[in-house]
Amino acid sequence: MDFKALGLLEVQGYSVALAAMDKACKAANIKILAMDCNNPKAGDNAFIPVVVQVKFVGDISDVKTALEVAKEAALRYIPEEEIVIHCITSYSEELEKLLHTGKVKCKQA
Repeated sequence: MDFKALGLLEVQGYSVALAAMDKACKAANIKILAMDCNNPKAGDNAFIPVVVQVKFVGDISDVKTALEVAKEAALRYIPEEEIVIHCITSYSEELEKLLHTGKVKCKQA
C-alpha cells in the first residue's frame, strides 16, 4: 500500500479510541502507526482522565472514510466536543520519524 494521507483521531478514553479504530479499520484500508495518551485539561477531575491520539495512514479516501467512521463510533460513548479528527492529505516525509512515536508500544514477538 502506498500511504499518502495521515489521519489523526483524538478522543477522551482509551476504550473509546479502540472501539472507534476497530470500526475504522473494518471500514477502510488503513494502517495504524501509533497511539499516544495525555491527560486532559481537567486532569484528575475529568470524567475520563486520558486523551488518546491515534495516528494512521492510507490513501486519502480511506483515511477520510476511517475518520468519519471513527467519529461516528466515538459519538456512541462521548460528546462531540471530546472528539477531534484531522486529515493531512499529503504529509511531509519530515513527519515520518514522528509518526511512530507514542506512549503506547506494541510488543515485538
